[in-house]
Formats: sequence, C-alpha cells, structure tokens
Amino acid sequence: MQNATLDSNIYISALEFGGVGQRFLALARAQKLRIDTCHTILDELFGVLRDKFKWDSYRLRFARSELEKLVNIVTPQQSFHVVGDPDDNKIIECAVEAESDCIVTRDDHLLKLKVFQGIPIITPEEFLKER
Repeated sequence: MQNATLDSNIYISALEFGGVGQRFLALARAQKLRIDTCHTILDELFGVLRDKFKWDSYRLRFARSELEKLVNIVTPQQSFHVVGDPDDNKIIECAVEAESDCIVTRDDHLLKLKVFQGIPIITPEEFLKER
C-alpha cells in the first residue's frame, strides 16, 4: 500500500467541493492508500472550513471525527524551514515523520521543490495517473 501526505488544499477539495480530493478519501476507505497527516494539518484544514467556508461546529466536529478514523496521524519530531510559509513546512515535517511515499499538493511553493529528502512532491493528477 502506498502512503501520502496530503496538503490541506486536497482535503478542502474533497470536503467542500467534492473534487479530485474525494478520490484520495475513497482510496483510503478501500485501504489502497494510507493518508498521513498530523494535528497541525487538521487544525489548519478545519480552521479554513470554519472561517472561509462557514462550517458550523457540528459539521466540523463530525467531519474531523470521520476523517481521523481514516488517516494515519503522526507527531512530527523535526522542524524544517524549507519554504517561507510555516503551513507548508508542516506538510514537509509530517511527510518526513510518517515516511510518506509522496506529498500531494497544489501549492506552488511546495511543487517547486519537486523532492524533499527523497519524498517526491506532486499534484493530485500526477498521483492518480500512477494508480
């Protein structure tokens, strides 16, 4: 089974728009993909859903509870300052801690790196093309 760290924009695609991110959740439900994450990524995700998309507290709690059942949660032990945005660095820290096979994102700052410590950084379409 392959494992991947997803940027929060992939989760937002799945949870708010029903976009390509839904395919990642479906792969995880089918136990064909282990999704690696950490509480910092989940906090960012649900903060965006609350603030930008106006999710109410019930919907936030329910979605977080369901998502936490589906993902592998790690606690990063190392800090990296690779890109200017601390939220982007948290994605890298999570992937390194979880020993993810790849990072999946649409973030240009991360995509420009292409690879970090042997972990490829790719778009959702690149990941899904391989499956």
